[in-house]
Amino acid sequence: MIELVYPEVEIRERQQGSIAQLFDPFRKSWVQRTPEEWVRQQVLQLLTVGYHYPSSLITVEKSIQVGLLKKRFDILVHDAAHAPWMLIECKAPTVKLDHSVFEQVVQYNMGVPVSYLLIINGPYCLGWHRKEGQLTPLNKIPDFSV
Repeated sequence: MIELVYPEVEIRERQQGSIAQLFDPFRKSWVQRTPEEWVRQQVLQLLTVGYHYPSSLITVEKSIQVGLLKKRFDILVHDAAHAPWMLIECKAPTVKLDHSVFEQVVQYNMGVPVSYLLIINGPYCLGWHRKEGQLTPLNKIPDFSV
C-alpha cells in the first residue's frame, strides 16, 4: 500500500444554500463537496503540484463504454502522445481499498486500456502496472516523463 502525502494547496470552497461546493479547475465548475470529491480534488493537486503531471493531459469524470454499460471514470491521465496512460478511481476515506474497488478499475480498464491503474481513498493508494496482460503491484505513483 502506498501512503500519500498531499501538497498544501488551497482548494476553493463555497456554500450554495445548504450545499457545500468545491471548485474543480479541471472541469471549470463548482461541484458538490462529497467525501469522494474531496479525495478527487486532493489527488488532482497531488498529480499536478506534487508529481508535476501536465494538467492539460488529465481528464476528470468522463463517461466510457464498457461492453453494453456506460460507466464514468474519476481521473484519466494521458501520456505525452495523448494516449490513455493511467486510470485512477477515487473513493471516500471511509471506503476500504478492497477487491470490489480493484474490480471496478479493472472493468474501466476494459473500456480504456492503460498502462497504470490506481485506486485511492485519500490517505492510501494501491496501484498496478499493466504490461503484456499482467498486473504488477506498484510501490509508488509512477513518475510522468515526457
